[in-house]
Amino acid sequence: MPKVVIIAGPTASGKSALAIDVARALNSVVLNCDSMQIYKNIPVISAAPSAEERAKVEHRLYEIFDCSKRGNVVEWLDLCVAEIKKLWDENKVPVVVGGTGMYIDALINGVTPIPEVSATIREKVHTWLNKDGLSVLYGFLQQYDAEIAAKLSPNDKTRIVRAVEIMTATNQKVSEWYKVPMIKKLPEAEFIVIKIVPDIDVIEERCKQRLDKMVYEWDALKEIEYLAQRQIAETLPAMKALGVPELMRYVKGETSLEDALTEAKLHTRQYAKRQRTWLRNKLPADIVFEEVYSGQAEILAQILNRANA
Repeated sequence: MPKVVIIAGPTASGKSALAIDVARALNSVVLNCDSMQIYKNIPVISAAPSAEERAKVEHRLYEIFDCSKRGNVVEWLDLCVAEIKKLWDENKVPVVVGGTGMYIDALINGVTPIPEVSATIREKVHTWLNKDGLSVLYGFLQQYDAEIAAKLSPNDKTRIVRAVEIMTATNQKVSEWYKVPMIKKLPEAEFIVIKIVPDIDVIEERCKQRLDKMVYEWDALKEIEYLAQRQIAETLPAMKALGVPELMRYVKGETSLEDALTEAKLHTRQYAKRQRTWLRNKLPADIVFEEVYSGQAEILAQILNRANA
């Protein structure tokens, strides 16, 4: 069976550095599995690979969409599958890296064949949301698809809106769609799954340090100003990247930089904690490391032994 190495971990866990080292050792390519690093013009905010990192090994599927686009897991999956097959044809083992659980799960387990929602219907649902509020949309789900409503928090705007969009577009309950068999895009693949799950306090400290560097050393605010100048809709994914909502308020003069960073650090910790929980509970792995990767030879050797077996 052709192999694919998947390296998954929460933000700031060292997974990108590990992916580079693994790909170099395998004479292969790093493929992106992060839902924010697919967007152009925000490489600092999204922590996309630097020019120095890209010089070490080829990276693909990074910064491929404009920030005004609503990327989705199905579109990314099709692109990723195509790249994996190209690398297989070259007798290479692809190295996929990221922390977006939905993307990782789709690659390994497949996707539900839900039709794409049109821009017209998406706009219709968002107009309804802005007019009547999230509670009304959640009430709609409770009335017409109680099964899916029971699985969602009344405050989970992203998933509630998505569910209403699907029901509006297909005239079918989301809970019924989820009962349709998943479609695996790479049923022939042997996935070698690597998890990095350091202690949350370690991750939090690294996230704090990285956010400070993004703002004070790496010109993250220029990216925020760019998004503000383009007036990118707040509902688009790129505008929800870690740090963007908080720093946008600073750029608009609504808060101080200190307060914006404090809030961004809090939300980043919460996100990293959710990533870590998902990784621990939802992603079976062949190899698990509970420390940040910083070049440990034994970690790299263990992965290469499995990939070359």
